[in-house]
Amino acid sequence: MRQTKFVLAALAAAVLTACGGGSSQDAGDQTLKTKFTNQVTFGDSLADVGTYAVGPVKAAGGGKFTINGTGSDPALSGKIWTEYTAAQFGLPADCPAQQGLNGTGAFAVPVVNNASCFNYAQGGARVTNPVGPHNRLTGDPIGALTVPVVTQIQNHLAKVGGKFSGTEVVMVMAGGNDELMLLGQLSAAATAAGTAAGTAAGNQAFATGLVTQFAAKTPNPATGAQAIGQAVQTAAAAGKTQTEIVTAAIGAAIGAGADPSLATPAVYGPIVAKVTADAQAAGAAAGAKAGADYAAAHGPENVPLMAQAGTELANLVKTQIIGKGANYVVVNNLPDVSISPSAKAKDAGTQALIKAMAQAFNAALKAGLSGETKVLYVDLFTLSDDQSVNPGPYGLTNVTTPACGHNAFGDSSMGCNQTNLISGDVSHYLFADDVHPTPYEHSLIARYVAEQMVVKGWL
Repeated sequence: MRQTKFVLAALAAAVLTACGGGSSQDAGDQTLKTKFTNQVTFGDSLADVGTYAVGPVKAAGGGKFTINGTGSDPALSGKIWTEYTAAQFGLPADCPAQQGLNGTGAFAVPVVNNASCFNYAQGGARVTNPVGPHNRLTGDPIGALTVPVVTQIQNHLAKVGGKFSGTEVVMVMAGGNDELMLLGQLSAAATAAGTAAGTAAGNQAFATGLVTQFAAKTPNPATGAQAIGQAVQTAAAAGKTQTEIVTAAIGAAIGAGADPSLATPAVYGPIVAKVTADAQAAGAAAGAKAGADYAAAHGPENVPLMAQAGTELANLVKTQIIGKGANYVVVNNLPDVSISPSAKAKDAGTQALIKAMAQAFNAALKAGLSGETKVLYVDLFTLSDDQSVNPGPYGLTNVTTPACGHNAFGDSSMGCNQTNLISGDVSHYLFADDVHPTPYEHSLIARYVAEQMVVKGWL
């Protein structure tokens, strides 16, 4: 009976916090079964409470990957789910263990370690790879730190003497940036393959069209085509420009008996314009097909790589968190990224790949943590899927459109606040930008985590 009461209390507490009111009497007995001494968090932008809220990012009213700031509507308050859980557990306000930027110019902000803060999650962080989105090694001037989870854990252990106390609650949520980086690499490779194929096809179509059109101006098109084709091939092999290739073709055509007027722009100009347009269309079609074929052939290679990342995270939890003394470890799996506005803007095949990658990560993570009694595996993938098709019971009013408009950092929620939201009431939207949740969605995640902790017997 007590657990049932707490489930209701946890659900009510998240809503009341989001709505800016409420007390323990409002939701019945909220006495915690387990009194945690601290909350420690490892992960990425979905749990980052302000690593980059410094320098020009802070000046622009940003810093967290959601709707930033405080205002008249608490549902737009910039809170991340770990901030809600810390408040529910009666712990100090969640704060970033490290802050700064390794960028260029104004984005070169000294890195500072906050001794009294224990949220190590950072936007762009991956499981073990130190290079995530916006890291300076990607060429991005922002220079996001993207300290990977493996190093985040090491940093915490160094801070607390090499072991967890066993009385803290540890939150872990990562993997999204591993997926984004793999998808970005696939896209870049597919684009390169498409560009190469499109260029080759376009050049071939241009040469063929030029030969065909100019040969038709000669007394014997078959003989003319041979002469013009040889001239075009020789010029192309020598690396001549398109204009020079056209000049060589005209000369060969006239030499094969074409009227000398072919050498005047008024005559050859329209012919070359049509050949060029046809070649560009052929190149574009060939490039699109080659890029799509490359993605279809190599995209599935990312699925086992995501499984590997899931296994790596599970091993870190077992050896470096539980193995170092933690007794209460909450591990959130990856939400279904394929329902995000970013994924929905892509073709059906890419959406299916995105979903398969997240599922592979989650399956490996779950399998790796199987049997670990000190771990609570929270299935946000299933929750996000249900929210996308059944938003009403969750209080969600929109599950497809980003609430944030264009801001100082493009369309990223890192620079999103109440001054640059899209028009209308976005307080109960699911997405802040094309992939990150709104504060309201973070409150839903927090209440779901709390509910699962009750079921586990920890609250």
